[in-house]
Order: sequence, then C-alpha cells, then structure tokens
Amino acid sequence: MKKFKALLIAAVLVSGSAIAQDRPIHEVYSMMVFNFTKYVQWPDHTAAGEFVIGVVGNADVYATLNTWYGGKPRGSKTYVIKKFNSSDEITDCHVVFIDKSKSGEFDAINNKVKGKGTLVITDKNGLGEKGSGINFKTIDNKLKFELNQKALEASNLKVSGALSSMAILI
Repeated sequence: MKKFKALLIAAVLVSGSAIAQDRPIHEVYSMMVFNFTKYVQWPDHTAAGEFVIGVVGNADVYATLNTWYGGKPRGSKTYVIKKFNSSDEITDCHVVFIDKSKSGEFDAINNKVKGKGTLVITDKNGLGEKGSGINFKTIDNKLKFELNQKALEASNLKVSGALSSMAILI
C-alpha cells in the first residue's frame, strides 16, 4: 500500500511537467500547491476550523485555487483561499504562495510567518536556499520543486517521505 501511495504521489506531482504543456501554468501551480497540502502535516492538524491558503501576487493562481478548492473539506477543516497584495496584509495561513512578481517581499513575508506552522511556497530561483519551504524551479523545460528541510522543520511541519523523495532537497 505504501508503495502504491508513493507511486500515485509521484505520478500526480511529476506529471506537472506533462500537464504544463496542456494547461496554463497558473493551473499547474494551483494543482501542485493543493497536492502539497496532502503530504504535509501541520501542528494543528486535528483541530477543526479553516485551512487557509494565502496567495500573494498572482490573481490567476488565487482564482483557480478558490474556484477548484475553496470551501472543500480537509479532514475537520475547510479550505479557505485568501488573496494578499503585500506582506502587510498577511494573516495566519497554513500555506502562503508567493508569486515571482512579489518575490521582493519574500523576507518580510517569511519573517511574518516564521515559526507559525506556515508552509511558504515560492516561484523564484534562490528562494529555496533563502528559506522557502518549497520552491518551484524549471529544469530542462520541466517544472520541479525544491524542498528546504530546515525551513520546514523550523515551521514545525512534517513532510511525507514520498514528497521528499520527489523533491530537489536543499
């Protein structure tokens, strides 16, 4: 069963590069952000309430996440998608996706959510090493992702081995 689950995860996440040819990139990012949430455990994972995904700087990713996943259940929680225009607007989130257009605000956003159990996902070379939990990266025209284990541990997040095995570990 574990082997099957790992293969299924691999197929879903790795297919992002194949999907990217048929879908707009904001849809690919939306699917991957959502799928990452399935393989990360948060400190408050058993509590009821909202599971908040924040999007900074990409209206298309926000709209797609909200349309596809907003209001859907996640265990005892419900997915809520929030759009933020800047670091000043950030409130408590389980996930925050920072579009490359807002990567200049990475430090401010990362400092604001540090230690609060927030998965920071970025889309610009160098931000994985700088402290993003997951960073999208294009290699040989294929969408890949980096996983910063120290950043995730500092946020008290636990990542499945299957997700780690597909990532570029930094």
